[in-house]
This record gives sequence, C-alpha cells and structure tokens, in this order.
Amino acid sequence: MTRLCIAPTTPSRRATPPRAGGERILLWARMALLPVLVMAGAGAAGAQGYPAKPVRFIVPFPPGGPTDILGRVVATRLAEAWAVPVVPDNRPGAGGNIGTEQCARSPADGYTVCMLSIAQTISPSIYPKLAFDPVRDFAHVTLLATLPSLLVVHPSLPVRSVRELTALAKARPGALSYASGGAGTSTQLLMEWLKLEAGVSIVHVPYKGSGPALVDQISGQIEVAFTTIIAVLPHIQSGRLRAIAVSTRERFPTLPAVPAVAESGIKGFDGGSWQGIVMPAGSPREAVNRASRDLMNMLRLPDTRERILAMGGLTLGNSPEEFAAFVTAEFAKWAKLVKAAGIRPE
Repeated sequence: MTRLCIAPTTPSRRATPPRAGGERILLWARMALLPVLVMAGAGAAGAQGYPAKPVRFIVPFPPGGPTDILGRVVATRLAEAWAVPVVPDNRPGAGGNIGTEQCARSPADGYTVCMLSIAQTISPSIYPKLAFDPVRDFAHVTLLATLPSLLVVHPSLPVRSVRELTALAKARPGALSYASGGAGTSTQLLMEWLKLEAGVSIVHVPYKGSGPALVDQISGQIEVAFTTIIAVLPHIQSGRLRAIAVSTRERFPTLPAVPAVAESGIKGFDGGSWQGIVMPAGSPREAVNRASRDLMNMLRLPDTRERILAMGGLTLGNSPEEFAAFVTAEFAKWAKLVKAAGIRPE
C-alpha cells in the first residue's frame, strides 16, 4: 500500500528564522496524525463501497426451472444496481440441498448470494443428517416472491371443486392417485395437508421432478396434483387439465375464477412455493442491508412485478428480520406436517 508521507520543507537560504520550539512540536504532531486520518478515511470509503468486486450467485437448481429463471432476473438487476458482475452459479442436486450446503459453507464476506426456496425449509424434517440449518446457517436478506400452486385434475374426473373431489375420494378410498415432484416436495406436502384436513385417502405417486409428473397427469394416468401455476397454466388454457383451487389464502390475480382451497371448507389452508435471498451466516451487516434494500426497490418496479406475475408468482420483499421470522415459521409449519403425515424419504 502506498503510504502518504509529507516531509518538512527544507528552508532556503532566504528563509525566515526557525520557528519557536512550541510551533515545531505542533507541526510534527499534525504530521504524525495525518497517516491515521488518511487510513480512517480509506476505511470509511471501503465500507461505503460495497460491493467492490464480482459477486457469486448460487442457484441450487438446474437451469430453466422457476428458481433459475427468477434467480437470473435478480442477478441481472443486482448487477445493474451494483455496477459489478453478479454471476449465476447453478449447483443442482438433492432437491436443492447440495447448492444450499455450498452456500452455507461459503466465506461470509458478502460476496456470496444464494437463492433459498421452500424446499430447504422442508428438507431438514425429512433428512435428519442434512448439513445445513435454514434458520441458523444463513443471513436472511429478503423474501422475493411466492409461487402458488394449483390443484388440478384430469378432465375425465367428474369433479369441479375441492368439495366434490373430497366427496369422491371418501366414496372411493384409495382409488384415486396424486402425483408429486418427489418425496418431501411442496407438491407432496400440500396434498398430504389436504388429505389430513379432509380425512381422505389418495395414493401418492412420486416422480423425479414435476415435469414427468405433469406428463402422466395430462395423459390421464394420474388424476390429481398440486402444480405450480407457471408449469400448468398452458394446459389449463388448452383444456387438457382442470384447475379447481389455488393453494394460497387468496385467489391468484390472473385466475380470479379459481377459488382458494380455504374457501372450500379447509380452514387455514395456505401454502405454496416461495423464493428468497440469503447469504452465509455472519456476512457483513452492510452487505445484507444493501442487498435487501436494492432487492426491495427492484421488486417495486412495475416491469419486475409483471414479469414475475407472468411466471406465476407474486412479488413480496421484506426486511432481513421479517424474512428470518418467515423462514423460522415455515420450518416449524412443515416439520409439524411431515410428522403428522409420516413422510419419509423414498
């Protein structure tokens, strides 16, 4: 580091007489203090200058899915706001757990940002040896969006509401089947929640991802499923599937005719996928606050809100403290349901 050094001026032959002793002491004291002031100023500038280098953006799912699509929107907007590269880094595997573990183990310097989803608040209740804790191991930045699911049935099934579906399931216990994207996914837990509340028996058929599950439901091999709006909307519009309810407390803005599950007598039913932003636990508070503030500003932009709405999501945005409380509540909610439904890895 270059040191700022000021030497006393060498007097010329015509210089004034030497300063008195007291003046010389004061001058040397000021000179001695100058490097300290320079270093303090540099430190303050550094604190205000975050981020000062490229930021790694871990997306714990494969390219092309909802988490990746939303993550890339966020990365692009952050790069514009921060004037540094924000580089998406897809680390898929184990339902998002591999990439999330890598995030938890990354340096807590503010230069690793990660997507966190509902899956990571469910997994600890299903996989007891998981290498991360969604509450303890992260600095929570903000909740980006919720992605409600639709309860859809094949058109051959003679039901048009949750009440009709549960009545049919009670009349034919174990005869109906539902698809999910795998054991422990939100699509399974939503249906298990509905089954517990309605007191019905519908057989679970897990798939390796929501894509294959959707294919079999369209073909009629599977009668029922909860599926994210972005994945299923084209098939509802074409008539290949029928939407009978939305998983969240309120109806979805672009599907006003589809009632919420809670409107059909299943009180308190409110669930769906969501996406948020975290950093490794212990990351600098200035980095967490800067990211939260800039992301909330981004989520207020009409074009961002419209783009996420077109993806089947609702923009939110909250403070780091609010998001941490939300993750804690989600962890507790799904742990209770996993235990009640006896869900195990498959």
